[in-house]
Amino acid sequence: QVTQLGLLAIAEETLTEFLSKATGTAVDWVPMPGMKPGPDSFGIVAVSHGCRGVAARACGLVNLEPTKIVEILKDRPSWFRDCRSLEVFTMLPAGNGGTIELVYMQMYAPTTLVPARDFWTLRYTTTMEDGSLVVCERSLSGSGGGPSTASAQQFVRAEMLPSGYLVRPCDGGGSIVHIVDHLDLEAWSVPEVLRPLYESSRVVAQKMTTAALRHIRQIAQETSGEVVYALGRQPAVLRTFSQRLSRGFNDAISGFNDDGWSVMAGDGIEDVIIACNSKKIRSNNTAPNAFIAPGGVICAKASMLLQSVPPAVLVRFLREHRSEWADYNFDAYSASALKSSSCSLPGLRPMRFSGSQIIMPLAHTVENEEILEVVRLEGQALDEGLLSRDIHLLQFCTGLDEKSMGSCFQLVFAPIDELFPDDAPLISSGFRVIPLDMKTDGAPAGRTLDLASSLEAGSTTLQASGGADDCNLRSVLTIAFQFPYEMHLQDSVATMARQYVRSIVSAVQRVSMAISPSRSGLNAEHKIISGFPEAATLARWICQSYRFHLGVELFRQADEAGESLLRMLWDHEDAILCCSFKEKPVFTFANEMGINMLETSFVALQDLSLDKIFDEAGRKALYSEIPKLMEQGFVYLPGGVCLSGMGRHVSFENAVAWKVVGEDNNVHCLAFCFVNWSFV
Repeated sequence: QVTQLGLLAIAEETLTEFLSKATGTAVDWVPMPGMKPGPDSFGIVAVSHGCRGVAARACGLVNLEPTKIVEILKDRPSWFRDCRSLEVFTMLPAGNGGTIELVYMQMYAPTTLVPARDFWTLRYTTTMEDGSLVVCERSLSGSGGGPSTASAQQFVRAEMLPSGYLVRPCDGGGSIVHIVDHLDLEAWSVPEVLRPLYESSRVVAQKMTTAALRHIRQIAQETSGEVVYALGRQPAVLRTFSQRLSRGFNDAISGFNDDGWSVMAGDGIEDVIIACNSKKIRSNNTAPNAFIAPGGVICAKASMLLQSVPPAVLVRFLREHRSEWADYNFDAYSASALKSSSCSLPGLRPMRFSGSQIIMPLAHTVENEEILEVVRLEGQALDEGLLSRDIHLLQFCTGLDEKSMGSCFQLVFAPIDELFPDDAPLISSGFRVIPLDMKTDGAPAGRTLDLASSLEAGSTTLQASGGADDCNLRSVLTIAFQFPYEMHLQDSVATMARQYVRSIVSAVQRVSMAISPSRSGLNAEHKIISGFPEAATLARWICQSYRFHLGVELFRQADEAGESLLRMLWDHEDAILCCSFKEKPVFTFANEMGINMLETSFVALQDLSLDKIFDEAGRKALYSEIPKLMEQGFVYLPGGVCLSGMGRHVSFENAVAWKVVGEDNNVHCLAFCFVNWSFV
């Protein structure tokens, strides 16, 4: 009884705090950037400014009854794509016919580079005196609450501050809905470059708050008969397909142990993660015979940082130009598992993609932010004795509009039988691009050399591309592809999957370079720095200082100068980095191998400081050599391990550091050369 009274006290306190946020000024709310004002707008959306954690609220009119709205919103996995599961552990009665629930919720990780989040909360549902319905929720104190399952070790416990839904009935029918989401997502636990995903109220507004409002509006339109979909399918059925595609893709990215996933040994180059699920994988439904493969599923996945690549343009290109990155035989391999109990490796039945794909729209959300479609790929047999075979994919896309303010841009697909039954098994694969930030000032902070400013893409390029915003946009791309396998072919399919995803990564790099407004895509090529005399000058200073301090040439052809020397520096086989000669050195230059080692881009170098790429032991070793470096101008560093900008461990055989002296005899920066580096 005491415990129940205590929970009721927490519930009433949560209600008071939630209402002060939903209709008051307990949080300093500012209008959501990019939202269209006016009577035909989506609704009133605001984000927090200067409060603890990240928060967003929305208010809008929905043509549904309050009880129906509350029922939908409490079923969070049905509309919140990042919600893996929600389980009510305890339900207690409260006054006014209300209920108190203890809820455990798990969220998916948005990318392979960060851990997933979970929540242990109290949820209070009650009716106000004016007839309004309220659902409010907050985390219970302590990190040990909730189930103690093995999978909980793969989660970081996040905190939900008082949040919820206030639904007021309207006299003429429908309801006015107020939504508040206020979270502390423990940003400390992710690499610094990815923290904007966890420190942005705008991301919460887009992924949770407005997603909830859009979903109930979608249901309202479907209920009223305003929405007509193709192939005679009911809206709920098609919505279920989108949810299953999304869930399968999220499952592949997160790879939770309790789903049966385990990471397989690599080949020494950890750019692609290979995970296997040896359970008999069913489709994401309860059909008893919906097995995909008698062995299991292999997933090959990778994440990488993109610079100056508009996410909507990239996803639209991948959708419209499949032949630029896809191999028809791999699509045919996955599709064959749907029609037989055995899987044949690609190449046994030689086929090729004709280059023709027919996209048949199935459904889209009210504001077209999400599209569901069937894609038919036309195949051609390479041997006369074989019949051509078309492949059908079920595919959903988000954020195709270049003006989209979305927090997630996706292209996710799965092979399907041409008959397309409602219980069709789905093995999701695809791409997800998540913007990390949008720098609107046109110049990254922390410049330490005039060179760094001049190395940024030229102003004419910026103007041609519509402004500096696109050229300063950073995002993280996650790729995940799944392949069924039979048990005796597991290793062969794993090798095939790794090679295929590596080829896709290379293709995406080429595409990124082609569509980047500043031509400084994923692996910024020498085009970024060629044509700038300051870059050629720095290259000369680096080489001259190396020869002066160490008595040997950095390059074999030391008589080169100007652009030729710059090109040799850019193409050098070892990672060469320069950092400012200041109290807190930040990187100002890197050659191509250096950018690859740091897993960053040329323009984003200034966001990395020298001390952040070393662990504690590495920093101590480096600092102990600083006096020697200052005295003799160079120092050799023993082999060890450092960190990339994405937080991955990088081993190197040895390194050398030297002072870069200009023609004025002043030290302009420090240079480092890391020899024989590789990801651990």
